[in-house]
Amino acid sequence: MALLMQNPQALPPQGPETQKPRLRKRETEIDISERTLVSPFVLKQPLGKMIYWTVFALLLISTLSTLIPLYWMVSGALKSSIEIFQTPPTFWPVHPQWDNYINAWQFLNFPLYFWNTLAVALGAVVLQIAVSATAAYALAKLRPKGKNIIQFSFFCTLMVPPVVYLIPQFVNISDLPLIHISLIDSWSGVWLPEAANAFNILVLKSFFDTIPDDLTDAARLDGANAWQIFTRIILPLSRPALAVITILTVVASWKDFLWPLLVLADDQLQTLMVMFYHQTGPNSGLPFTYLMAGLVFTSVPPIILFLIFQRQIIRGINLSGLKG
Repeated sequence: MALLMQNPQALPPQGPETQKPRLRKRETEIDISERTLVSPFVLKQPLGKMIYWTVFALLLISTLSTLIPLYWMVSGALKSSIEIFQTPPTFWPVHPQWDNYINAWQFLNFPLYFWNTLAVALGAVVLQIAVSATAAYALAKLRPKGKNIIQFSFFCTLMVPPVVYLIPQFVNISDLPLIHISLIDSWSGVWLPEAANAFNILVLKSFFDTIPDDLTDAARLDGANAWQIFTRIILPLSRPALAVITILTVVASWKDFLWPLLVLADDQLQTLMVMFYHQTGPNSGLPFTYLMAGLVFTSVPPIILFLIFQRQIIRGINLSGLKG
């Protein structure tokens, strides 16, 4: 005590500044407790614990039910042609044949069809962002006349099954109106119908509505035009929503089968899904284990894409709800 009296600077500082870290820590703890799905008070109750663990068990079972088909596909590619059809089935191959993956890669000419599918998906993403983002920006920030009618029309198109558009789209691709050019047997014929998507436009429009108008108004006062506001303010702030649109477009293009089958006649331009269709014919001679290995190769890129962008995707889904 005497040393402290002689050296007052040794005392820890007291005052509002020292209390700020404690208050911030307390506020953080309260904020975290408020954001939980079930409050700590409810979890202390027997009924609350029972409901919580019941829901947890159901979610765990649902997760396993989605992972089991993936496991069966991966393990089935390692089995022999006899073992994969035997009854009862084996949970894991008795003698794993890792060469099936190498043989399937070569037999299916996988690199060619993989790059074809990747080119189709990337082209669809570029056109989707270019068309859907600009259309959503016009509805959300430029507010043209008849905006509500246009938005209602977009909602109406969501009620129409996609197969209804199949014949009109094919007719338009065969002979484009006004310019009379055929896009059959070209990737442009696959890209063009995917350039506009009503669902993506509505999702982006809903997200753009959450961006404060004060930012765009301030940019206009500084002399920015509509395009500069779109490219320098709206798009950088909309990365989560754009990530959602990207993953949805890539998955839709990656698994699309019917439209590439109709448009692309050249086998050197076909996608993976169409290639699997041709290779599973009665005279193809493709072993079933090679088909399973090819499906594993095809499933890997979308899974990797989701794992990379899952944070942005989940955030974008939380922030972009459809509203009028």
